[in-house]
Amino acid sequence: MKSLSLAALLFSYAFAFSEPAAYDPLKVGKSEVVSEVFEVKDAARDRVIPLRVYLPQGEEPAPVVIFSHGLGGSRDNNPYLGNHWAKRGYVVVFVQHSGSDESVWKDVPAKDRMAAMKSAASAEAYIDRVKDVPLAIDALVAWNKEEGHILSYKMDLEHIGMSGHSFGARTTQAMAGERMGGGKISVAEKRIDAAVMMSPSGSKFGDPDAVFSEITIPCLLMTGTLDTSPVGRTSPKDRLEVFPYVGGAAWQVVFDGAEHSAFGQRAGRGEGEYHERILALTTAFWDAHLKNDVAALAWLNGEGAKGVLAEKDIWEMNNR
Repeated sequence: MKSLSLAALLFSYAFAFSEPAAYDPLKVGKSEVVSEVFEVKDAARDRVIPLRVYLPQGEEPAPVVIFSHGLGGSRDNNPYLGNHWAKRGYVVVFVQHSGSDESVWKDVPAKDRMAAMKSAASAEAYIDRVKDVPLAIDALVAWNKEEGHILSYKMDLEHIGMSGHSFGARTTQAMAGERMGGGKISVAEKRIDAAVMMSPSGSKFGDPDAVFSEITIPCLLMTGTLDTSPVGRTSPKDRLEVFPYVGGAAWQVVFDGAEHSAFGQRAGRGEGEYHERILALTTAFWDAHLKNDVAALAWLNGEGAKGVLAEKDIWEMNNR
């Protein structure tokens, strides 16, 4: 066997004992993401729940992230999230909620669209949404075991995260443990392990401590200083009401100058100026809580997270 030269030997030792690469939540490989569409049928409600699923490369089952769109959206919104999270090793499932999706405004004259949107932001639509999510998870469980299905054995359903924007954030809050009916009713989905709320909503009814304190899974809340909404007249101040009362570990970012639309991306549109920050923080959060990545948690709690933010962004954690 040929012996190594002294220089080669020293190089091999240096490589073996070198510092590991710094954690980077924005780093992705060159592999392409596969996107597929599915439908879940709920016979009891005579309802169809459309899904778009982004699949990562690799043979090992991957943790799952579910996303709930805002009022008037669809399963095709926010592809920047689906593609990046999938490239980072997550199966990403975008749920479309009939009755509060794009069908609300698509065939409505422009002058009537706001009224149609306000009408769709109803208690009935909210209840439909919180019923959609468990059924979507049930379908994922079935497909994961179904021989020959494209999703067969692709998902690690012991590690599920959920996210959403606006009405989707409110849906996520309910699944994470927010109590409905002024704090009287819980519809928490126990299979969800961590949650990201983009443009969360405060409580209009009931004591916020009673409403939000049973959210005990890890949470990341994201909003902006200009995050208003004409539907429901939600103010930037209202968006901040959830974080102080969350019962589990929580982080919150307030992006300076960010409007409600900063978190969105319709199919075919370019990425916004806040998207890189959103991707960095959410990816580190998922890695920390769905993959138990200690480097990601250290990044989230240390200088890494602060380093991706703008000077006037506000970043805080509750240390629970």
